[in-house]
Amino acid sequence: QVQLVESGGGLVQPGGSLRLSCVGSGSTLDYYAIGWFRQAPGKGREGVSCIGSSDGSTYYVDSVKGRFTISRDNAKNTVYLQMNSLQPEDTALYYCAAVRRRLCSVYGSLYAYWGQGTQVTVSS
Repeated sequence: QVQLVESGGGLVQPGGSLRLSCVGSGSTLDYYAIGWFRQAPGKGREGVSCIGSSDGSTYYVDSVKGRFTISRDNAKNTVYLQMNSLQPEDTALYYCAAVRRRLCSVYGSLYAYWGQGTQVTVSS
């Protein structure tokens, strides 16, 4: 079992940056692929990015590619999502999720464990 807690969300102006954190407890995240997902009001859950458990492979959906960077610090049992050049369409509740496998995916149904989410609002 693993528990996940997100933090780092907030209100930012268009063009600004935020760094989200996903901290694991109950188990090391070393063996888990981690995904970031988001959901805006009235819209379905959308995959954003993911990172593999061991080889450090990463994936980004086209809408965030070049603006977002996912990384992990195993010593801190934490995965980060650095978000730059934020736009209003990035406004959403952001979730991290974990699945005990090597390869990552932005297919949400694959993930077994989910955090509670952290709100990101991009507005002038």
